[in-house]
Amino acid sequence: MGASPPRAIAAALLALAAAACSGTTTGAGTAPGTPDPARARASAPRYEVRRQPYTAADVHFMAGMIAHHAQAIRMARMAPSHGAREDIRILCERIVVAQRDEIRTMQAWLRERDEHAPDVDSTFTRVTMHGAHDALMPGMLTDDELARLDAARGPEFDRLFLAFMIRHHEGALTMVDELFTSYGAAQDDVVFKLASDIFADQSSEIERMQSMLDAMTSATGSSPR
Repeated sequence: MGASPPRAIAAALLALAAAACSGTTTGAGTAPGTPDPARARASAPRYEVRRQPYTAADVHFMAGMIAHHAQAIRMARMAPSHGAREDIRILCERIVVAQRDEIRTMQAWLRERDEHAPDVDSTFTRVTMHGAHDALMPGMLTDDELARLDAARGPEFDRLFLAFMIRHHEGALTMVDELFTSYGAAQDDVVFKLASDIFADQSSEIERMQSMLDAMTSATGSSPR
């Protein structure tokens, strides 16, 4: 007796499936025509990393802030040798660490774009893209003011340092404001994040230093000139 129609159909389907499997696989179980992985990687499209556009205002900010930070570090490093009190020494250590790292970021950003990157000894800086125009950044101390700070010791140094560094930080905020109000500036992620961090950190430090200075002024009845 022949197989019933349903069983015959099932047997035929199984036979077709077996034939298809045997015809589309190799002994290693890999479908024929599968591309070689190494060859596939070699022929894969390559994409170039494209930098975000930047402006003269971005270069001005990054180069200028290097000089600005460098002077702040110079001021802060006076604290241990000039008899600063403990809380001011701790503040100075934080300024040195944070601004030193930011200088490295700004120098790398400029060099990657073949722009002038001032070194950490700079007081003046080139401020135009592919150009040379020296200028003292907002809030920075003159040579005479730096000499005055360097000559101070103990409580006199503390008061003068706080007054000068508050002004110095306010200058940095001015630079951030100028950047963000410049047409097309701060579109680069690194520039935007750095400027935003500087604004937040230095705003907070201004409040802290002003409270410290106010407390010293109240205690002594004098203020730095």
